[in-house]
Amino acid sequence: MKIPCYQVDAFASAVFRGNPAAVCPLEAWLPDATLQNIAAENNLSETAFMVPRGDEFELRWFTPTLEMDLCGHATLAAAFVLFMEQKYSGGMIRFHSRSGRLTVARAGEILTLDFPARPPTQAAESTDLLRGLGAKPAAVLKSRDYLAVFDSAAAVGALRPDFAVLKKLDCLGIIVTAPGVDCDFVSRFFAPAAGVDEDPVTGSAHCTLIPYWAQRLGKNNLSARQISHRGGELFCELAGNRVRIGGKAVLYLRGEIVLH
Repeated sequence: MKIPCYQVDAFASAVFRGNPAAVCPLEAWLPDATLQNIAAENNLSETAFMVPRGDEFELRWFTPTLEMDLCGHATLAAAFVLFMEQKYSGGMIRFHSRSGRLTVARAGEILTLDFPARPPTQAAESTDLLRGLGAKPAAVLKSRDYLAVFDSAAAVGALRPDFAVLKKLDCLGIIVTAPGVDCDFVSRFFAPAAGVDEDPVTGSAHCTLIPYWAQRLGKNNLSARQISHRGGELFCELAGNRVRIGGKAVLYLRGEIVLH
């Protein structure tokens, strides 16, 4: 069996930036163990698999160690493959996922995700969180992930986490954030429990970041940067109980997986 495979740098306008994701279009679902093995072999933060459902698509995401409930950059990558490589003719793609129906709209080079908002609520400080980050945030909140708020982008950039400690936390990931210098806010995302110590650019984290910063800054349209080593730029909007996350993507690789 041969499976098409594309590697796309999402939330980037040039290769070697943003967050790389593998995208595998399928005609029908393979066993879960096979999907997980492919993701482990790809060894990227996410591999997206999609299967047609009429004019729409079923979509699933796997890290090297587990299946995710929501992933932004691999959804952006999947839409990019459909629009640019498989010549999908519509202006919007609808996906069915573990987080419900998701859409990606195209406007020129910008692809915009429509995702559920995940507003954070106040959380108690965790000793392991502080030890793992090696610094004390100004505030700690939580949704699916911890949200640690710092006073400056420099403080976020300077963090050198202890991932073995962060892996013990009772959540999937840890978002760290601060006001931006040339944007509204910056962030980084750590998910050692999912087999990804630091994710380069994380769409799903912005489901929490956007409602937090929209309320704090008093505006619904926001510009964001994820200041990982690779870096990424996101155009954000709060729309009620949804968030819109826009970005560019670029193809790095096309090929095929051979299963014997």
